[in-house]
Amino acid sequence: MKDISILIPTYNDRCAPLVETLQQQACTLDINYEIIVADDGSTDADVLAANRSVNQLPHCRLVECPENKGRSAIRNFLAQQARYPWLLFLDCGISIHHQHFLHDYALSVGSDVIDGGVSILDDGSQSRANLRYLYELKAAPRHSARQRSLRPYRHFRSTNFMISRNIMLRHPFDERFHSYGYEDVLFGKALEHHQVSIQHIDNPVVLQNFESNDRFISKTEESLRTLYQFREELQGYSRLLDHVRMLGPFAPLVRLFHRLLGPMERRHLTSSHPSLPLFHLYRLGYYLSLRS
Repeated sequence: MKDISILIPTYNDRCAPLVETLQQQACTLDINYEIIVADDGSTDADVLAANRSVNQLPHCRLVECPENKGRSAIRNFLAQQARYPWLLFLDCGISIHHQHFLHDYALSVGSDVIDGGVSILDDGSQSRANLRYLYELKAAPRHSARQRSLRPYRHFRSTNFMISRNIMLRHPFDERFHSYGYEDVLFGKALEHHQVSIQHIDNPVVLQNFESNDRFISKTEESLRTLYQFREELQGYSRLLDHVRMLGPFAPLVRLFHRLLGPMERRHLTSSHPSLPLFHLYRLGYYLSLRS
């Protein structure tokens, strides 16, 4: 079984319950382990105070960074802090419902990177008025290991994956990515370029807490600005860039449509009755508006 450093970057998110679940699973396994939470300059004092309870758990610690390093740099920082040969990276805003979650990772063999995937809790408790929930629910069929394995590097997602520490230190996340979005996409491309083996398995974490529609749209816009900044390097690794290319001569019409109706679309998407087709059109138009 693999000795594992479990690494969780966080920013203004409470992660103590997640750490407790992981620690309870880890202590039942015949492995050496540690759980390190890196707070990336959180501005919410109450959240930071709550996360300090992590320090009271065996083999767990919270590292508080005084300034925000960014989504790539904080993961590289965690890899440098880790002491064990395998690194399990988990986003903070997830939950674990599988009681053998760590066991399955500790037993996995054969690849330098293992991507466990994500799932959606569709138990009726989530509001159908939440755009992020509707988006993730629609995408859920693509999250199976079978589907992800069809294009293993393009479908890499940093929410839940394990990687050899040596590989991670040799091929870190690109620290030019400071704002939200696409740092994991370029990381997947780098893994393919360097012929690092990747395996997709069905060992998902659960996406359960979803931001407001307004916050989700703002994050989407930020990610599209990131995509535009790195568009040349991300060609072939982004579905949206594929769609832009397919538009060809019709792209100016979509851009004009967005300029005229984008504000109205955004109001609808942040309302209590968002539309997924409209969301996809808004994303396309917003990206094209960055090209002018």
